[in-house]
Amino acid sequence: MAMRRLPPLRSLEAFLRVARLGSAKAAASELALSPSALSRRIGGLEDFVGKKLFKRHNQQLKLNEAGEALFASVAPAIDALADAVAAHMDDSRVLRLRLGMLPLFGSQRLVPRLGELRRLYPLLHIDVDTSGHGEARLGDTLDAAIILSENPDPSLHSVRLDRNYVYAIASAELVESLGNTPDLAQLNRQTILIHNDMPESFDAWKKALALEDLQPASIDHIDSGPLMLEAAAQGLGIAIMHDDHLTRSGDTRLAKLFDVRVESPYSYWFVCKPRALETRAVRLFHDWLVDAGI
Repeated sequence: MAMRRLPPLRSLEAFLRVARLGSAKAAASELALSPSALSRRIGGLEDFVGKKLFKRHNQQLKLNEAGEALFASVAPAIDALADAVAAHMDDSRVLRLRLGMLPLFGSQRLVPRLGELRRLYPLLHIDVDTSGHGEARLGDTLDAAIILSENPDPSLHSVRLDRNYVYAIASAELVESLGNTPDLAQLNRQTILIHNDMPESFDAWKKALALEDLQPASIDHIDSGPLMLEAAAQGLGIAIMHDDHLTRSGDTRLAKLFDVRVESPYSYWFVCKPRALETRAVRLFHDWLVDAGI
């Protein structure tokens, strides 16, 4: 019996990446493709199935009804295929975990403790990815992720790793000049630094200090915790961050503004697809992470 014709697998991979990441730009970056090359791969799959799979508007790609139906049918099958191939790979020498995380968590909390993990499991090695979109890439380019979130996707296996408090963090000089009592006029002249993954933190901080009318001169968004801390230390703005980030940094150039503790909407979570826990690398790391209290 003749083998049925398979869809173009590279085009299928591009389709799944765009669908999971919700961004053609992010998908092209992960696949090391130019936007035009990504578009050609998507077009190849659309030619194969004989219908359009995305709504296109201002260079944005969003699944249409046909695309959503194809994704729902194909994604589980591709995940199962990846698992089947992985089951036959020779991992007798090295267990490898593809782990996504934010740089600040990695530098402050995970990497300083990895020696313990290596001593327990010498064959377990971790490929760390700090490029973001952790939840969306699980089962694709990541086996597990440590994310900063209010509430992870309920379909995922998730473990809360901490609870945090939000502080305003700035250079010691700026903290001294602003004093101990919030002054709306002074604060309106400042630049506020907000992490891309913590957009609600500033609102929580303003509400706790009864500063709902605060309209800073600028709000700058940064996708890196270490860069936020350095920018604050250089006097470039007031960083709205977790107290834990400041404490672990040990940076004497920084100080808390007003020393008012605000419960954070966000926590660090370990997340993976439930079936990923069946793989030894994920299970070993998961159990160690929870027991170690990192």
